Amino acid sequence: MDSPLLVALLLVNVVFNLIVWPPLYRRVVKDPRARDASGRATRFLTVHVVLVIVAAVVTLASAIAAVAALIG
Repeated sequence: MDSPLLVALLLVNVVFNLIVWPPLYRRVVKDPRARDASGRATRFLTVHVVLVIVAAVVTLASAIAAVAALIG
């Protein structure tokens, strides 16, 4: 293992994102501000969906980097 600190930080990031973002997404989707009177997505929902997607990409990249650092 090249850098135990690097691996630990990447794994902490992965765990944090897996704990925080899915429940936030579920709450946002249920929030009355997520849809307008016609049922269309509002900017509130769109912005939060983009944030969740970005967090998912960062989580995946962190997991891949952690595995790569472990393998060497």
